[in-house]
Amino acid sequence: MLSLTEAVENGVFNYSLFPNQDNLRSAFLGERNGIFVSSVPVTRVGFLRKIIECKESRIGKQPIVVPSNVTITLEGQDLKVKGPLGELSRTYPREVKVQRDESGVITVKKALETRRANQMHGLFRTLTDNMVVGVSKGFEKRLQLVGVGYRAIVEEKDLVLNLGFSHPVRMAIPDDLKVKVEENTRIIVSGYDKCNIGQFAASVRKWRPPEPYKGKGVKYADEIVRRKEGKAGKKK
Repeated sequence: MLSLTEAVENGVFNYSLFPNQDNLRSAFLGERNGIFVSSVPVTRVGFLRKIIECKESRIGKQPIVVPSNVTITLEGQDLKVKGPLGELSRTYPREVKVQRDESGVITVKKALETRRANQMHGLFRTLTDNMVVGVSKGFEKRLQLVGVGYRAIVEEKDLVLNLGFSHPVRMAIPDDLKVKVEENTRIIVSGYDKCNIGQFAASVRKWRPPEPYKGKGVKYADEIVRRKEGKAGKKK
């Protein structure tokens, strides 16, 4: 008679040959199919979790001074800012919390010690500061049209652009923005919401981005267009 080890190695293991091995019954998927599942003891591996505190953001820890002509309303994670130019509101994620002291200074702090909280800290501090500055002083974005025949004009609530297409480009101006054109080629977008100003200016620039050879197109006033050298003439 074969031993248990020899029977397993030769692939002729039969449970009837080893009736006393009751503890092996659990290793079978079934007596009829004769499939043997070997169980190998696995050593448990322990992991030591180490808590690492994220450094506080240099931008996020800066306080925000609220001017006297701005009203702040804070309810839980909802912040409303009202000033002479308009009103803005924002809901903050659970990773950060907004606090206001008696002197009216706003501080944004981390509510959790996680990587995402460290990322949200500086971001929402900047967004909060943009809200306060926007309703009190406002923002503006300047664009420049470069190219022969490129012109811009404001007609009622539309910005009309002539950018070399077969038809003029007409863009509706949002209600919370003001658009002014100087010398037919300089566009000034102003308002109290910095996000909407940047989005509208980017939409205008998207119609004709500046090309790198002659610099023709719509560019920001402070944008530096990297120029490329054109094809050289035939060498003699």
